[in-house]
Amino acid sequence: MKGTISRQYVNDQHSECIWMQAGVVREKRCRYDYECASCHYDKAMVRIADHNRKLRKQGRMLKGRGSGIVFWKEKMQERPPGNRPCLHSMKGKIQYRNCINDYRCGNCDFDQYFVDRHLVHAVIEPVEVLDVHGFKIPQGYYLHRGHAWVKVEEGAEVRIGLDDFSLRLLGPPDEIKAPLMGKVVSHGDKSICLRRGKNKAALVSPVSGVVTAVNMEMLSGEKKDGISPYTDGWVMTVHADNVRDSLKSLMIGTEAESFLAAEIDALYHVVEEEYGPLTADGGQLGNDIYGNLPESSWDRLVRQFLDRK
Repeated sequence: MKGTISRQYVNDQHSECIWMQAGVVREKRCRYDYECASCHYDKAMVRIADHNRKLRKQGRMLKGRGSGIVFWKEKMQERPPGNRPCLHSMKGKIQYRNCINDYRCGNCDFDQYFVDRHLVHAVIEPVEVLDVHGFKIPQGYYLHRGHAWVKVEEGAEVRIGLDDFSLRLLGPPDEIKAPLMGKVVSHGDKSICLRRGKNKAALVSPVSGVVTAVNMEMLSGEKKDGISPYTDGWVMTVHADNVRDSLKSLMIGTEAESFLAAEIDALYHVVEEEYGPLTADGGQLGNDIYGNLPESSWDRLVRQFLDRK
């Protein structure tokens, strides 16, 4: 197996601690993906800020190294109203959004909406699943030629994920990246990025619209075992611009089944060229196809099967 799998504690592109972003401290990086409730540093800063606040109320002069520490929310409230980013923006979970509730998250409608979208996702197990030479595709799911699936939900909402073929093709990912909530995606744009070790693959969005939710558990890479591609393995939900037009370029039912069968045949040819005839295990492809092929095969697999608009 190529590379090692380890938990990612740091979001490399957005790892400034909330206290640093607010300007309370000069330099501090987040190591726990903004789970402040379990962060010892955050607890220590809250204690110091609370102590300083009590002393100020008593009219006492603050001295010492931590005398300038205040609550990060108080520091942010010193900024002009148009320069106060939402806490979820500060954590890198959504596109920039201005806080209009003075950082009172407990009675913020958007905060409640965000929590609901990210924590409550009861995905129903498909009733009937097609088995195409050992690869699965549920009835009623649309399939894109680049191996993303689409499930139409209420109204113009669609759920998107990576199909059984793509996840078995590249094997267990170390990380999956998707657009943040509120981001506009367009059909054919490379919106989903999968990484395994030093190798990366970009998959296109099968629809156009606005991202309304992302599956943080799937994107974090923490859950690798027992993931069902079509239920808890979904990547994002999108409010589609025009559901009917979006679905015209996708496949469903017998068309998706025929496409998948042709893809599997082509994959067998690639595997036999790279590895030799599959006879030892009865000719069946496993759950980590790339993991059993030469290192150089990654680019070929991505180019031939996933890099499609």
